[in-house]
Amino acid sequence: MEKTKIDDLARYTFLSSIKHSPDGKYACFIVHEANVEDNKYLSNLWILNLNDNSKYRLTAFDSERSFLWLDSENIVFPAQRDPKDKEKQEAGEEFTQYYKINIHGGEAVKFLMVPKAVSQIKQINDDTYLFTAEYDPREVDLEGLSSEEKEKEKARRKEEEDYEVLDEIPFWLNGAGFTKSKKTSLYLFTASTGKVEKLTSDNTNVDFFALNKAKTKAVILSYYFKDKMPLTNDISIYDFKTKTLKVIPQTVPMSNGYADFISDEKLIIASTDMTSYGVNENAKFYTIDLNSLEQTCITPDFDKALYNSVGSDCRYAGSESTKVEDGYLYFVTTEDDSSLLNRINVNGTIETLTKGNGTVEGVSINGEDILLIAMEANSLQEIYSLKKESLVKLTSFNDWVKSERLVSIPEKISVETEPGVIIDGWVMKPLDFEENKKYPAIFDIHGGPKTVYGTVFFHEMQYWASEGYAVFFCNPRGSDGKGNEFADIRGKYGTIDYDDLMKFTDEVLKRCSFIDPERVGVTGGSYGGFMTNWIIGHTDRFKAAAAQRSISNWTSFFGTTDIGYFFEPDQTAATPWSDYEKVWFHSPLKYADKVKTPTLFLHSDQDYRCWIPEALQMYTALKYHGVDARLCMFKGENHELSRSGKPKHRIRRLTEITEWFNKYLK
Repeated sequence: MEKTKIDDLARYTFLSSIKHSPDGKYACFIVHEANVEDNKYLSNLWILNLNDNSKYRLTAFDSERSFLWLDSENIVFPAQRDPKDKEKQEAGEEFTQYYKINIHGGEAVKFLMVPKAVSQIKQINDDTYLFTAEYDPREVDLEGLSSEEKEKEKARRKEEEDYEVLDEIPFWLNGAGFTKSKKTSLYLFTASTGKVEKLTSDNTNVDFFALNKAKTKAVILSYYFKDKMPLTNDISIYDFKTKTLKVIPQTVPMSNGYADFISDEKLIIASTDMTSYGVNENAKFYTIDLNSLEQTCITPDFDKALYNSVGSDCRYAGSESTKVEDGYLYFVTTEDDSSLLNRINVNGTIETLTKGNGTVEGVSINGEDILLIAMEANSLQEIYSLKKESLVKLTSFNDWVKSERLVSIPEKISVETEPGVIIDGWVMKPLDFEENKKYPAIFDIHGGPKTVYGTVFFHEMQYWASEGYAVFFCNPRGSDGKGNEFADIRGKYGTIDYDDLMKFTDEVLKRCSFIDPERVGVTGGSYGGFMTNWIIGHTDRFKAAAAQRSISNWTSFFGTTDIGYFFEPDQTAATPWSDYEKVWFHSPLKYADKVKTPTLFLHSDQDYRCWIPEALQMYTALKYHGVDARLCMFKGENHELSRSGKPKHRIRRLTEITEWFNKYLK
């Protein structure tokens, strides 16, 4: 067997969007593969026959991103625009072309053209669809205009390309650029007539919608705002019979993360008022009776994150992991270093259906049959069937990794950093490990901070182990998986979390005599990038550092990023006006004159979550003070570079970090 190679990334298979057919005999899912030569990802629909667990590729357009089961034999999916539609594209007309394909064979045929750029769509009946799409209040709809009016509108749009006019915050979004005050609106589409009816107001931004089983109503989560997007949102019900849209009153403003019909007349929602632990506070479950509008908390003592926050760089696209079926809401929680599948009924009784030591990535449920996209320990994504808490593997897309590659197994280390505070982490030995030999090491810090590390496959760590490095990582305070109190570091950035990381490092070096303490580097992205910047300003113990998509100055972060205006006041417990000294205290840039550690900075030019001036300021400060520094900027990438950036860019990123550490640690 061989060691992990840097370009193994191009051989990994990433899975998403598992969904049963209506009759439960098949499942459709999307397979994503990296194409390094063309520097893109190829995504196609696959079918899994649940009678014999055979699978086959259904489409070959290489661009599939979503699909609908039309019936038990036919699937509808949006495809790349037909070159024959060039005239519409040049005219600036938005549309989404859907194709239909039979799962038993035959060519895909044009099925439905929706005159909008659809983001999410659900079928109501054979002729009616509910969908969301971007709405630009500044543009005039070309539909129904005369030829002369169309030309005038196209000329106006062309001229507007030279300007950016900002009139609200956030004014841009990570990877998407300036918002131009656009909102995501909800629409009703009648296929037979081509009629599109906008259901939400111009200032309403729709995040999510779901249908009841009878498809007579829809529940919608949305924000209504001008000037500044709030942290709380509305729950609304659209009634298809009465054609009315009504907001459901809540006793206090809430951040509603999920809503669905657990029965035709009752909603189950996941919400938090954020009063105790801020924007990262774990949600609780509530029910809302649609007749009385009574809202009841059914899990008053619940304190777990309702999503999978276990990190890995071996995913590409997201999957649904929350679903109502037969009076239960199925959902995923992050607990310690794993994510688990659970279900809850209307009384608030929760059952945990899977065991730990891995992650649940996507869920599809058909009666008693449960399919999961999951990652087991030291493994990549596969599809599994859940049988009485046990996972039965149905696919083998990534089996080649264990049969062809040497894999370093993370060994767990837990450290008590304060009385009653246990920090869990792991050490990976370098491949070809020899006793009595000293090795360089890399300390890898996760983002978030409210995420976790676990034991699922991590390409960058396996590659470093194959290159002769020990790798260690942990979940300090601020991390997910241990409840609100453990995750709460508001106003404490760089203090208790820094202490946890340093004490964990001390313990690793104490227990792992094979690590050379004079050849240890540190890296991390997002929060991990912030912490890397913080560490090099507070200690010289690390011989090299690599700060990725980092924060260096909370003062600039507040006004330049897509989340700064609400995330910074929450996380630092101050604003530049309420307590400038506190904001500056938590800024790594304040301590840049103390840095002696050679540092590599990596950032993307479309990262509006942590905008590139954060790296530029820290890089300039180090250069100014005579510290060896290097900045690598990636064009056309955003905050997700390490996880879903273009294949060549992801390989270049890992190359940059590895060569930087090779320079100083080997």
